[in-house]
Amino acid sequence: MYKFSETAEVNNAPVSTGLLARIQADILTGELRAGQKIIEQQLCERYGVSRTPLREALRQLEADGLVEYILNRGYFVVGMTDRDFEDMFELRKACEIQAVEWAIERITEEEMENLEETFEFMEFYTMRNDTEKMLVINAGFHQIIYEAAKNRMLQNLLTSFQSCLKYKNPEVAYGENYLSTLLEEHRAIFKAFKDENPRDGARAMEIHINRAKERRCG
Repeated sequence: MYKFSETAEVNNAPVSTGLLARIQADILTGELRAGQKIIEQQLCERYGVSRTPLREALRQLEADGLVEYILNRGYFVVGMTDRDFEDMFELRKACEIQAVEWAIERITEEEMENLEETFEFMEFYTMRNDTEKMLVINAGFHQIIYEAAKNRMLQNLLTSFQSCLKYKNPEVAYGENYLSTLLEEHRAIFKAFKDENPRDGARAMEIHINRAKERRCG
């Protein structure tokens, strides 16, 4: 069953994983600015780590395209432009559509039970108007779909997209009626699972990601 705890995930993870998430967040929110040279000692002090896990995190961030290593000069922050975010939404949409189609075809009974329980949590926290909890559970709903698709490469890619895109204009995305709108978008996705209808699932997911892009990118 998917666990709705962001802090537990970080606390139980290797230091490099938690560190990676922190540096990624600082880059995507602009705390570490595009073009800025990375001074390892400063980041070690900032995050309270040694050079070994920091360098491991920087190598992963380079693979993700968020930092760049220049020979004899070191690492520099690349960051994400508005166009990068828009392109990532389009890539995510294509992958989410494929994931939901495969998941509806391949989901196990246990995974379906987890998805149903997760949707019920979404209904509960929408009623409570608890945006913070709803965001965690929303991520969990998608993670169940990724796992049910039974394709590890697709799952890793979508998890990475989800991790990056949450930093795009959150103050705009979570406006009035956000929770109720989000719930109805997921209700349509969940109904497609109940009906065992991949075509409806793909259409519902396409609508959801298109609207998410509109909320984030305008």
